Amino acid sequence: MNTSARSMITAILTLVLVPAALLAQGETYSATASVKTGNATASKAVTFHVDRFLTDAEREKLVPVVKSNDGTAIVKALTALPDIGYVAVGDAKTPVKYAYTRPTGSGRLVTLVTAKPLAFIGSKAPNAKPTDGYELGIALLVLDAAGNGDGEVSPAARISVDGKGAIVTSDYSHEVVRLTGVSKK
Repeated sequence: MNTSARSMITAILTLVLVPAALLAQGETYSATASVKTGNATASKAVTFHVDRFLTDAEREKLVPVVKSNDGTAIVKALTALPDIGYVAVGDAKTPVKYAYTRPTGSGRLVTLVTAKPLAFIGSKAPNAKPTDGYELGIALLVLDAAGNGDGEVSPAARISVDGKGAIVTSDYSHEVVRLTGVSKK
């Protein structure tokens, strides 16, 4: 094999392997999740780790399932996907099944979905049992160009599509869990 052919193969392999290596590094964000219920406020450190984001083509395959408004089918479709990250609250890690990012002004919006709830906030008893239909965890991170920002978490939610085609989330709890101090690690 001549030098020119080796150089061409090396260049092709570099173009193919470098993006894969960069994707394998993943992204990790830390934040503080806070919720206020009645007169009480609670905060907890949370970590979001994404090994890779879904491509537009992968995302589009899920759109018809979400548009079906069939919660069981949505959970089944998400459960079938490989784990592509996790949400850690304390020692508990919940696998991320859907991670998608899109640009917003000078930053981006990161959407993460788990195929099981992160917690049931507002339940009356410790270790409350799931309520039918609230089988997902959803996090929205609103990030600036440096990877810092804020967001919200729906620890136990369901999703559907309204008459105008917009994705709507319903939370198990009516309390908003705010993310502050989101920063890229």
